[in-house]
Amino acid sequence: MSRNKQIQHNSPAILINHNASQFSDEAEENEEDSQLSRCSKLSYGIGAVPNQVSGSASAFYLQIYLLDVAQISPSDTSLVLFTGKAWGSITDPLIGFFVSKSQWTRIGRLMPWIIGCTPFVIASYCFLWYVPSFMEKKKVIWYLGIYCLFQAMVTCFHVPYSALSMFLSPDPKQRESAITYRMTAEVVGTLIGAAIQGQIVSGAHSSVQCSQYNISNDIALNTTNISDPLRSISTLLHSPEFLFHAKELYIIAAGVIGGIYLVCTVVLFIGVKEIDDPYALKSDKAVPFLEGFKHVMKHGPCLKLIAAFLFISAAVNLEQSNFILFCTHAVDLREHFQNIVLVLLVSAALSIPFWKWFSQRFGKKTASFGIFLMIPFIFMLVSIPELIVAYVVAVTSGISISASLLLPWLMLPDVIDDFRQMNPHAKGHEAIVYSFYVFSTKLAAGISLGISNLCLHFAGYNTGACVQPLYVALTLKILIGVAPAVLIVTGLFILIFYPITEASRNKTKKKLDHLRKLRASQDNLDEIGSVL
Repeated sequence: MSRNKQIQHNSPAILINHNASQFSDEAEENEEDSQLSRCSKLSYGIGAVPNQVSGSASAFYLQIYLLDVAQISPSDTSLVLFTGKAWGSITDPLIGFFVSKSQWTRIGRLMPWIIGCTPFVIASYCFLWYVPSFMEKKKVIWYLGIYCLFQAMVTCFHVPYSALSMFLSPDPKQRESAITYRMTAEVVGTLIGAAIQGQIVSGAHSSVQCSQYNISNDIALNTTNISDPLRSISTLLHSPEFLFHAKELYIIAAGVIGGIYLVCTVVLFIGVKEIDDPYALKSDKAVPFLEGFKHVMKHGPCLKLIAAFLFISAAVNLEQSNFILFCTHAVDLREHFQNIVLVLLVSAALSIPFWKWFSQRFGKKTASFGIFLMIPFIFMLVSIPELIVAYVVAVTSGISISASLLLPWLMLPDVIDDFRQMNPHAKGHEAIVYSFYVFSTKLAAGISLGISNLCLHFAGYNTGACVQPLYVALTLKILIGVAPAVLIVTGLFILIFYPITEASRNKTKKKLDHLRKLRASQDNLDEIGSVL
């Protein structure tokens, strides 16, 4: 009798009813699990701070540091910056490949990458701001090696961190909310990086510290008798004592930023829980990297979005890397550049909620055209280089730059969702898409920085001089005015053909919700089959 009851208890009908009930309970539980707490969103956002702090400091100050403190030539500076960025872009798909092959661990699939590379990021960043006395004549080799190492380690952090947004929650609204926290934190991180670096090292670029010093009698003669005053070379140089002090300031700033890296990574690890792919069957296998890369390259929305922001990010990089040089050598704003940069970044930070609201109200694609706002105001600063104009331009440019920072990261999840509903059996493609995007933007940044430094070289930039030839000032005006304007217009033109709208995005969301329920149901049926 008891045996008959046991058979009846294990009958298929009862098992199916039991599992159906269990599935209903799990669906309600999953609905609750898809809601991210504010603490989780904040922790995820804080994880973005260290990369932005170091990125902001290097974007605004690395070029002028290499030229005026480390005192390597503009052509060598071009080599260092271009090679470092190019190497960083090459490592993006490589790291994306290894991340896509990673196995699930007790702390997730992406988190081990983030935790493991952090000590190496900190060490390489600190060495980047160190002037080696033991390689005085081969400093370019030192900076070339360290900058390439730093870019590679940052990639090991950034690619898995970017892909992590897809594994916070299956709900797109929750992911978008977390990304907004992240982008706000990134702008705040950019502000912190510029503030720390600017306030600590501002004394390294003060005109008060310049001392009159003749490079050589030949240059002095050439300066007085030169036929073209635009190419006259200034003999106003920094003293050796001041250079030693400047090197100390940069090392102190690097140590502070390294500490921020460590603290923020610990917060990310403690506060964020990574979930497994909610749309994949347990039997699905990660797509091979080359096959996944081919699929991504054939995905029209992905290519259009990446191509558009490739040009826009190149424009923003030109602005960042040349702005301090512009204030120092093209206009008389040497004593104010750190405050102007802070106003720009505060404006960008405060504009993030506005662009989030605007993108929800009018669409992300429409919001992207707000990036155009910076173009007329940049031309205003080039034409009227007054202090009050500089602050007005800083506010408007900050509003525009915040759009260029926020919107691509809000639009990339839409691209991934669109790719997912077109390739329902693909798994592990998120890291490929993010690494391809970062690869493209880094490559564009490297090319733009390399070309800008070569332009300064041909304009006659004099390493270590307090005052530069007029051709250098003219070149800097082009590099922060005409060149970014052309790049932004090109990027926005490509964005016109981006096909994902709010209507298509909502359709994709419904399809993916249906797919997720089917996956969960299929997994439950597989469990029933294994029991039977």
